[in-house]
Amino acid sequence: MPGVYAGLASLLALQDEDLWAPVYVKWEISLLQALGYGLDLTRCAASGDTENLAYINPRTGRAVSLDAGKPYHDKLFPLPAFLLGGGEWPAADILQGLEMTGHFLSRHVFANPHSRLLIPRDGDLPQARQRLADYYRKEAENAAA
Repeated sequence: MPGVYAGLASLLALQDEDLWAPVYVKWEISLLQALGYGLDLTRCAASGDTENLAYINPRTGRAVSLDAGKPYHDKLFPLPAFLLGGGEWPAADILQGLEMTGHFLSRHVFANPHSRLLIPRDGDLPQARQRLADYYRKEAENAAA
């Protein structure tokens, strides 16, 4: 997987610490893509619109527009603006990105394949990844206070 390796090497070589978190979230998205669980952030799954994308469906990984997602707001992941080219990435947006990618990593990559349950269980994310999300959770809480 040369693309995943090159992306990780670029991430680790990144000098600007302010860019690290959004680049990391984008790297996790590219990792999911390389493993066959890509997210579709290009158009709304419900309407086909390419404008006003605001959510990600946790089941399909496809974007949902603001209008189409309003009735399901509580069941969808918010789509951080920096993933659509927005120029800012506050801690709350980074946390949203980490929660979204963490859901798909837990569900598809770290799920226990040897589980004998009829309903597959999501797997635990690595502790370092959990600590990163915890850090941004605290940062987002401090910014909101």
